[in-house]
Amino acid sequence: MMKCGRHRAVLAVSVVAMVATACGLKHHDFGPSGGSRSLVVLLPDADGAVGQASVSNKSGAVKLAAERDSTQATVKRQPARVTTLSEQEVNQVFGEALSALPAPPKHYVLYFRFESDELTEESRALVADIQREVKERRLPDIVVVGHTDTMGTRRANFELGLKRATSVRNLLTQAGLDAAAIDVTSLGEADLLIKTPDETPEPRNRRVEIAVR
Repeated sequence: MMKCGRHRAVLAVSVVAMVATACGLKHHDFGPSGGSRSLVVLLPDADGAVGQASVSNKSGAVKLAAERDSTQATVKRQPARVTTLSEQEVNQVFGEALSALPAPPKHYVLYFRFESDELTEESRALVADIQREVKERRLPDIVVVGHTDTMGTRRANFELGLKRATSVRNLLTQAGLDAAAIDVTSLGEADLLIKTPDETPEPRNRRVEIAVR
């Protein structure tokens, strides 16, 4: 069994088949026979962060805690002593699997003028970058969430957040993206970036958050 922390990349390969696993992996069973040996390697996230992974079976466990730490294990034998692979060795073993992984998600925040769905000049300048990122993905999946400050009623702010998110969706469809690939929603004033009292104008809360996967 293999366990890893959230948002950590772990790759495993056996003598039978190659398996690539990324963020969110909870465990990996090495098979019922015990004869197939598996190599497990800890790799950094896209942002360079490296977490930890635990590789275990009934005979024992080892911890992978540094970039390219690796071990070998079967069901019946205790995982081998941890060794560190070189980048060349990782590429030789996992190069094909790594190249097949989807691009990591990217996140953007666009800000809006007061009580408006019109972008600020600074945020408008980012639109081309977002459109380009969307075009480079083979099957893009986009989540757009609208937010507001605490000026006005909760109902009005929900509608304003939705209006802002919809305006961003329209900008993305202009880049040729199918509107069906874009999930649009609003949180209004329910998820403030900057905590403020009611009826407080705050430019950083007037935003749309975009996740491109």
